[in-house]
Amino acid sequence: MSTVGVPKEIKAQEHRVALLPDTARQLVRRGHRVLVETGAGNGIGADDESYRRAGADIVPEHADPFTADLVVKVKEPQPSELPLLRPGQILFTYLHLAADRALTEALAATGVTAIAYETVELRGRLPLLEPMSEIAGRMSVIVGAYFLEKHKGGKGVLLGGVPGVLPGRVVVLGGGTSGINAARMATGLGADVTILEVDLERMRFLDITMRSAHTLFSSEASLTGLLPETDLLIGAVLVPGAPAPKLITRDMLRLMRPGSVLVDIAIDQGGCAETSRPTTHDAPVFMEQNIVHYCVANMPGAYAHTATQALANVTSRYIEALADLGLRDALARFPELLPGINIRNGAVTCPAVAAAHGLPCVQPL
Repeated sequence: MSTVGVPKEIKAQEHRVALLPDTARQLVRRGHRVLVETGAGNGIGADDESYRRAGADIVPEHADPFTADLVVKVKEPQPSELPLLRPGQILFTYLHLAADRALTEALAATGVTAIAYETVELRGRLPLLEPMSEIAGRMSVIVGAYFLEKHKGGKGVLLGGVPGVLPGRVVVLGGGTSGINAARMATGLGADVTILEVDLERMRFLDITMRSAHTLFSSEASLTGLLPETDLLIGAVLVPGAPAPKLITRDMLRLMRPGSVLVDIAIDQGGCAETSRPTTHDAPVFMEQNIVHYCVANMPGAYAHTATQALANVTSRYIEALADLGLRDALARFPELLPGINIRNGAVTCPAVAAAHGLPCVQPL
């Protein structure tokens, strides 16, 4: 029997929870003990009683779930949580370590085995990141349109336009999961949308599936040519496990008209704009070069109910396998978990994270 711990998220304005009552019920039926911190599911309408009915134990202190063999979270451990982790324990959550050397070193010092959702890789896909990328991509257009409002610091452009007035122009940098979802939302609003991408096969796919959007080979010249007429710029680039490349320089932003909006979806990995820095849902934007920057590091947390359900859809089977089988046998069943191991036995085991910080990298097993 394993013990699975579900702490309440304490990152600012983070209302998601790592485990739904249905998954807790399945774990209990499999003979495991599930420790859920009181109030952990309140942000999505899952109260303590719903977890009790599923057979979970509701525990009163934040430290209690961290006594478990397997701790499942949504966001990276906050500084007060690091002392609660220990050797021999598995932590399963989003980590985004390439953007944070201090967290990387502190997490390694705990001795925990840390598996990052965002680097679990299956046949070239990132199945545990994709649902949040879908949400962030769609959300980027919603928040971008909102902050284009004049009284929010924007230039006062309605993305869909009206009869007799041209629609707003949206540029999406990257045609992956976030990018295509951003483009879908923007075209749905009636905006003029251009997707910049370097993968020619991906561009052919986008051309077939996104017939109302334009595609353009991504280069500095292409981007600088578009920026003077861009109302909403969405940074949706991703290098799995590694820092996001700084494709948008300060000089490029000077080409944009004052009050244009940049939404940097890549901020979890350090951001793809030179001027980006993490913000929170409490204070989501700042002005730089007269451009509104939206750089919230946990964007999907704004839609906690949808995001939690989407996350549970993809993580549940891995949580059950880790609880049922332990690490090694779970890896035998689901080899895609292996690249998800970022920290083990006090060392960095993800090559992209190690390279980002100039740290040694060891094999996870």
